[in-house]
Amino acid sequence: MLDKFAIARLLRELGTLLELEGENPFKVRAYENGARAVEALADLSARVEAGSLTEVSGIGEALAKKIAELHRTGRLELLERLRAKHPPGILELLRVPDLGPKKIAALHAALGIGTIAELEAACRDGRVRAVKGFGEKTEEKILEGLGRMRARAAERRVLLADALATGEALLAHLREDPAALAVALAGSARRGKETVGDLDVVAASRDPGALSAQLVAYPLVARTIARGETKTTVELASGLQVDLRVVPPEDFPTSLHHLTGSKAHQVKLRGIARDSGFTLSEWGLHRLPPDPVGAQDAPPDPAAKVPIASEAELYAALGLQPVPPELREDTGELEAARAGELPLDLVRIEDVRGMVHCHTTWSDGRASVEEMARAAEALGMEYLTVTDHSPTASYAGGLDEDRIRRQWDEIARVQEKVKVRLLRGTESDILEDGALDFPDRILERLDVVVASVHSRMKMDEDAMTRRLVRCMSLPVFKIWGHALGRLLLDRPSFACRVEEVLDALAASRGAVEVNGDPRRLELEPRWLRAATARGIPVVLSVDAHSVQNLRYLENAVTVARRGWVRRGQVLNTRPAEAFRKAVRPVP
Repeated sequence: MLDKFAIARLLRELGTLLELEGENPFKVRAYENGARAVEALADLSARVEAGSLTEVSGIGEALAKKIAELHRTGRLELLERLRAKHPPGILELLRVPDLGPKKIAALHAALGIGTIAELEAACRDGRVRAVKGFGEKTEEKILEGLGRMRARAAERRVLLADALATGEALLAHLREDPAALAVALAGSARRGKETVGDLDVVAASRDPGALSAQLVAYPLVARTIARGETKTTVELASGLQVDLRVVPPEDFPTSLHHLTGSKAHQVKLRGIARDSGFTLSEWGLHRLPPDPVGAQDAPPDPAAKVPIASEAELYAALGLQPVPPELREDTGELEAARAGELPLDLVRIEDVRGMVHCHTTWSDGRASVEEMARAAEALGMEYLTVTDHSPTASYAGGLDEDRIRRQWDEIARVQEKVKVRLLRGTESDILEDGALDFPDRILERLDVVVASVHSRMKMDEDAMTRRLVRCMSLPVFKIWGHALGRLLLDRPSFACRVEEVLDALAASRGAVEVNGDPRRLELEPRWLRAATARGIPVVLSVDAHSVQNLRYLENAVTVARRGWVRRGQVLNTRPAEAFRKAVRPVP
């Protein structure tokens, strides 16, 4: 009898093999949804016996039969039939970036490649380039993809958005236990780092054993790694590790602060504490004895402990402004806090009044103009920019001049039905020579232009810098979209001299985008600070290709806060008309 995690793995394998067979993408996705649903079940055996699996969201009748068969017999005829048709290493090959089912089939037919090792050997021997439809550049891309795979496996990191979603569900589970007086995420997830290696959870309780048991009983826990009096470590079905630390309620603020980090921030803060007559550690804030010589290695004196009711109180006790979690990276925040110069008006999600950088079914979006408008309106937004792809992005259904004019007609029709203000725009490709791919006669009739690089990302540093400098110097107002083209855990930023590009933008008319797509999250904080130091305004964008993607605004806000971006520096904190005037391509 298979457990839920084994069944989930087999469902994912089945979905992948069906994808190789050319099965409908929606059907393939149903197996992933079913796998997640099974992993979250606390009563799989009971549901199988009662025949009630179809009552679970994400499990239909056909899938329920397969799950029940796997649970009872450990076998599935369809899965075994598909396994027999494909080499054993085929699933591993599908994890290689830019290597889809058709290419794998071609390599297997031509070279008998069925494993990662065979693929790498064939690439290094120059045999892949000889296969029809491949070539030397494809061979190089495959080797680069294999390198990125190894790096990801070594780091075992997940996207921030995925970590937060996992963390919030886990916190909700822990809070169901009456012993939980307070529960919070800590670590890099709380600081908003782009990727997360594990989840740190801090809980306040008088009964740590109860919370440990509650964590171990979480349906998505695959195994328990360690279980002590106050600390429990588990591994989830996804492979993500969770460390739970349970402390008395009076220690919760200082423990949360300690486990939030970063290490560099904490080390410097401990030095400030010592200079102020305190010692700061995971056990809290304590006053130093009159003669601290020799007391450095001794446990803190409980009688010298300073009561701390919040993280803000901890900073205040050391003569500092409170430092938000997103800034705790030792990049000047403690010096600013000591001087009283820390920004008190970092942008918040409630400050944002409009959704920027939205795609619709006119290009590669999955929702119509009206659906996106009504969704933005439901979220309380005052305006939404319709910025579908431009002519060069043919792969994404980019609009030519005729289609964008027809889109304007639809925007006008939808505008009569909704209250949210609709602004006409484009995500215009930055061409190899730095020009935009729409002529001035189109740009001058738009409300907003997002200028992005989507091709030729492997240009050398000099060429890419010249390309971007020319674009950022154009007299048209442009928002520099997903600036350096990275895809987290998959594709690094392209090479360019960012400061030169920012100088060009500062001398021209434009803004930088903070892209909320969980795979992008750029510009990264150091470059955001460099941009705002030059007086360049910021736009928080969602890069939304669906109604659900409008929630990416939260990610953009987190990145902006990590870059010390203040409310007044963000253009889409302004009302609709003020925003339109600020970003209008032609004055």
